Amino acid sequence: MPKHFALLLCFITALGFSGCATRTKMPSLDKAVTFAPADTPIYLMTVTLRNDNAPRYQPELLAVNVEKKGAIAKADRLNFTPDDEAEQEFEDEKQGARYFVRLKTPPGDYDIIAFTSLCSGFPFHGVCTAPLLASLPKEAAGFVYIGHVSATVRERKGNEFRAGPVVPLIDQAATGISGGTFDISVEDRWTEDQAEFLARFPALKNAEVRKHMLPAFNREKAQAWWEAL
Repeated sequence: MPKHFALLLCFITALGFSGCATRTKMPSLDKAVTFAPADTPIYLMTVTLRNDNAPRYQPELLAVNVEKKGAIAKADRLNFTPDDEAEQEFEDEKQGARYFVRLKTPPGDYDIIAFTSLCSGFPFHGVCTAPLLASLPKEAAGFVYIGHVSATVRERKGNEFRAGPVVPLIDQAATGISGGTFDISVEDRWTEDQAEFLARFPALKNAEVRKHMLPAFNREKAQAWWEAL
């Protein structure tokens, strides 16, 4: 399968998984930013994505899929795309990659639905979706740290939810996605993450960052979500 055609198929598949959504940039935390806007919070989190089922094909984050509760319109679904400041590659590529995620939503109650990623390595290109299905904490404004999410693809057993769709058949199988599932955890790593965020975004040194953790990952909820797709 030609590389560009495979990439196109993967991108279309990713859009199908996340639904019709608005592509949204992560908020910039440049030198001019010393505090979050007064009307809405900016959420900070780290995400580590790894593929142990086919280590050659490590996930590269395409989007953080966020939805307003009761979403109906395209504007209620936001796909936050990572920028150059978001990714941290590990020396050992089989460890995957870590992302420094910043989320800023319009007013309302929102859920982080999933993390959609591309697993690419010649000659195959697969798409995976790590379901989180966690409500963003209700905060009035300011910077809010919501935790570290670790999502690792492993071999699927029984009827466990798949790490991604079955098609395109060869690419999804070769990259370990259709035959894999995700192990997902949410942890408080603020001590470690704080140092990394400050190193990447010096403007945060002058800002107060509160902590309001995401709930623990609920595998049964993710399984039900997958079965209903």
